[in-house]
Amino acid sequence: MLQGKHIVLGVTGSIAAYKIASLASMLKKRGADITVIMTQNATNFINPITFESLTGNKCLVDTFDRNFQHSVEHVALAKQADVVMVAPASANVIAKAAHGLADDMLTTTLLACQCPKIFAPAMNTRMYQNPIVQDNMKILQNYGMEVIMPALGYLACGDTGEGKMPEPELLLEYIIKALAPKDMRGIKVLVTAGATREKIDPVRYITNHSTGKMGYAVARAAMLRGAEVTLVTGKTELEPPMGVCVIGIESAAEMAEAVKGCAGMQDIIIKAAAVADYRPKYAADEKVKKRDSELSLELERTEDILGFLGKNKKEGQFLCGFSMETENMLENSRRKLEKKNLDLIVANNLKQAGAGFGTDTNIVTLISPKDTIQLPIMSKEEVADKLLTYIIKGAK
Repeated sequence: MLQGKHIVLGVTGSIAAYKIASLASMLKKRGADITVIMTQNATNFINPITFESLTGNKCLVDTFDRNFQHSVEHVALAKQADVVMVAPASANVIAKAAHGLADDMLTTTLLACQCPKIFAPAMNTRMYQNPIVQDNMKILQNYGMEVIMPALGYLACGDTGEGKMPEPELLLEYIIKALAPKDMRGIKVLVTAGATREKIDPVRYITNHSTGKMGYAVARAAMLRGAEVTLVTGKTELEPPMGVCVIGIESAAEMAEAVKGCAGMQDIIIKAAAVADYRPKYAADEKVKKRDSELSLELERTEDILGFLGKNKKEGQFLCGFSMETENMLENSRRKLEKKNLDLIVANNLKQAGAGFGTDTNIVTLISPKDTIQLPIMSKEEVADKLLTYIIKGAK
């Protein structure tokens, strides 16, 4: 998504300026062409040569630098830019941008740009909370610019509170989001992910090897494409995607309740979670003690959430399930597609190298009543995009 894109990074006078070196490096590694514009104050915190070394492009500071090309530099940059991010964004530059002031290279470029603009405020908590600063940020938002909420934490001034610039990894996500196609804007999507845990006693539970990576990739991809995403997730080690409504659950019963509670409002439902088919019929209130003899657990079926959704699917709703098999993948998945009244099932074989639980890649086959499309091995993010593209075409 970033390959060949021109990103303008505006760096203002803040101690957080040093973090943008990491962001520039991340963008460069992903194939982006980056130009950094610094305010004069920013050069007191980080040297322009740092950015020139990382990006391979001249770092711009002085509007009247005679080493520029004959083209009017801020206008030429504005024409090239696919997205502009000002990070860290000081209260001073936020005020200038909000009121159309242009007295340096950064603010003149901002005025000339027609691409998406993103601001990441970084300042003292009291400055950030000042009503004037808050009003200026609202003005930026009213003009269609994005303002990232600062993080809470220990600030360079010694205070603790809001005003801390988010980490470069999150800033990168905002840039990717700004560049992603918005073909799912206005669509509500429900995604389930991760494994459920079925309690044996206060210490033990039954679960499976799902890490949630595939479901999280689908939720993130839908969010980037403009969808309103709800993610119902079991316990995972993953950080939820930004801009997604997250409902955390533990058991299959809790997942069923959460899904039923919001399924009727969704345009697309993608059930990627690995839900336990069975749970202990009786969960002990106290820890079950070790015995010399064998221990037997009586199990009972959990509710078939996908089956419920298929029976109660509203008109126009697209329902997608996942099918992980170890044998007869196509036959078993097609039966599941028909039995549960699905529009699409994503099938994979756990025994295939590069597919299954915990991997960063997957090998899937998309099965619908009219199509069987086998995809090659690819990252789970790429699988998510292919899946959503197929669903959007099918939904239309």
